[in-house]
Amino acid sequence: MDNYIKDRKPDHDEWMPFTGLEEGSSLPSGDIYVPLEEWLQARETLLARNGRLGVAVRNTDNLGILKDDLERLDLVVLEFPKMADGRAFSQARLLRERYGFKGEIRATGDILHDQLFYMQRCGINGFEIREDQDISSSLKAFDEMTITYQPACDEEFPIWRREK
Repeated sequence: MDNYIKDRKPDHDEWMPFTGLEEGSSLPSGDIYVPLEEWLQARETLLARNGRLGVAVRNTDNLGILKDDLERLDLVVLEFPKMADGRAFSQARLLRERYGFKGEIRATGDILHDQLFYMQRCGINGFEIREDQDISSSLKAFDEMTITYQPACDEEFPIWRREK
């Protein structure tokens, strides 16, 4: 079984990471995602292929570079290199709230059980769970909190402005 969660359910990951696009080389068929650097270098070639397309960004990358291309992308992969680095939380919110991205936002890297609920609130709906983590336990993280106070991607209003 894949250690992949999409929209709060275990799922099979159809996406394939792809790197190494060189002059004259052919692109694989199917759904692929490429690092941001390759997207910037081969954007037109990538857009001309059949199949869904995604871009992987580091948490230090400026998402503004992608804002005009987001309607052509189906996936944005965000990197969480270590537990204490939360910049990708902000990137997810920017993608959903400022840039209106409707596709999948996927979290990869050092993703902990305790962070899944908050990642979802920031607009992330795909999660690559580490091999050393139990997927059924990870799924429970989405339901551990039932009341939210602040507005986020999953709730427009703070609790005091919500209808009872």
